[in-house]
Amino acid sequence: MDWIKDAVFYNIYPLGFCGAPKKNDGILTYRLDKMYDFIDHFKKLGVNAIVFNPVFESSCHGYDTIDYKKIDCRLGDNESFKKICDTLHQNGIRVLLDGVFNHVGRDFFAFKDLQQNGMSSIYCNWFHNVRFDRQSPKGDNFSYEGWAGHYDLVKLNLHNENVTSHLLEAVEFWIDEFDIDGLRLDAADCVDIEFFKKLRTTCKNKKPDFWLYGEITSGEYNRWANESTLDSVTNYEAYKALYSCHNDRNYFEFAHSMDREFGDYGIYKNLYLYNFVDNHDVNRIASSLKDENLLFNVHTLLFTMPGAPSLYYGSEFGIKGTRTPHCDYDLRPCLTLGEVENPNLKLENHIIKLSKIRHALSALKDGRYKNENIQLEHFCFSRKNNEQSVFVLLNQSNETRNIGFNSGFCGVLTDVLNDKKTYPCDGYVSIDVSPKSSMILVSNGHNISIDFSDEIKNKPIEKIEKTAVEELYEEEIVLGKYRHFKGNEYEVVGFAKDSETTEKLVIYKALYGKQELWVRPYNMFREIIERDGKKLRRFTKI
Repeated sequence: MDWIKDAVFYNIYPLGFCGAPKKNDGILTYRLDKMYDFIDHFKKLGVNAIVFNPVFESSCHGYDTIDYKKIDCRLGDNESFKKICDTLHQNGIRVLLDGVFNHVGRDFFAFKDLQQNGMSSIYCNWFHNVRFDRQSPKGDNFSYEGWAGHYDLVKLNLHNENVTSHLLEAVEFWIDEFDIDGLRLDAADCVDIEFFKKLRTTCKNKKPDFWLYGEITSGEYNRWANESTLDSVTNYEAYKALYSCHNDRNYFEFAHSMDREFGDYGIYKNLYLYNFVDNHDVNRIASSLKDENLLFNVHTLLFTMPGAPSLYYGSEFGIKGTRTPHCDYDLRPCLTLGEVENPNLKLENHIIKLSKIRHALSALKDGRYKNENIQLEHFCFSRKNNEQSVFVLLNQSNETRNIGFNSGFCGVLTDVLNDKKTYPCDGYVSIDVSPKSSMILVSNGHNISIDFSDEIKNKPIEKIEKTAVEELYEEEIVLGKYRHFKGNEYEVVGFAKDSETTEKLVIYKALYGKQELWVRPYNMFREIIERDGKKLRRFTKI
């Protein structure tokens, strides 16, 4: 599967991303159509694969499935989701869904039948440890096993052929209906291995390049990812190292994990792991780090280490969120472009650059990994293949550090992350790295072409405004009332300039509800968008 080596993932928790009601209200609302607004954003980030957490009908949070073949009405319907998938594919973006096969919700049809018919139900054996000599904590006249003690999540019996057939038929339906390209397997460490073998056969027969990765939080990954079961797993070992090595100012932790996983004797050298710095189950990376300035180094590691990088929606702007023992909602907020409070545009720019560099350098996709110089607060590792050598240098200290390493060649090292600055190299080389920063050095890489012209901080604002007005718009934005294309009404109350980028901004407030103030880039405010084949203004004067 060559595509996975070029993949940059973007992970979305749809019910939160869309601001859907926390409990299913039964009202069909096409909230997930907001995906169309994000396609240009995905392209800017270099994203070419979307992982959707649960999208199918559920009672609450998506992991309590009601119907595996019906899109949750809070997000839309099957037809609207099919169009979203088609549009993503047309834009070169693959689609992966969340396969929740360990458990279902209490409103799942087979469990409802069990509640109604008791021992007479033909679905008695669809669930784990059903007993009729005691009540469940939910008051049922039988007991059953809930996943991890959560009785809203009824554990399926995957040794029952009728259950596995039901699930595999659903997956075939997803491939046929939505043309999906892969699956995330929820709670994979709780799922029967034999089921994964059947799943692999089903999916690969449908699509040979279909990619399966499991949510594994601990244990040896090879048990779950091998030639018989899944293609990959979530790299939780690296996830922990990515933030804690910066919080503890100790790059030895990350270097040890990488050497254990991918070094000369690495136990996962033959796996292409799914790497991440946050997701819908763990604190946002901006909340995990003690020093937010180190967000840049964290993402440099994410995009240069072995495996496939994944961004969790909104974290490219540095948004925060922490979980509590009883609530995950802060991790899963509604996200609307142009309405993010205090977005970290420098971080977004850094990620844009990293993504372009990753796409451009083959050694970052499949190169061998080696630690070159490890110190507590500075670090160098290499990625090498037959085409090129790449050296990644990081300094998380408060002062400039000199990092020396043996490059193994004579010539020039080019820092593609920082204005293509060059360094002569005669085998051993020693380079000063600025505080809390990183470098990506390519051997004889001065001829490598990477276009960074769409960075926000480098946009020629005056020129963009003039050409945008002339080519796309007929009228200026003025003070007054406007209607958003989705129906909400706002009042433009003023204009401003971004202190970092000098980009012109529109300040506007909602006319109803909390009447909150919002800020959006001027050109985005008056942008012409395409909706269902028709061109219309994002905001129309009323």
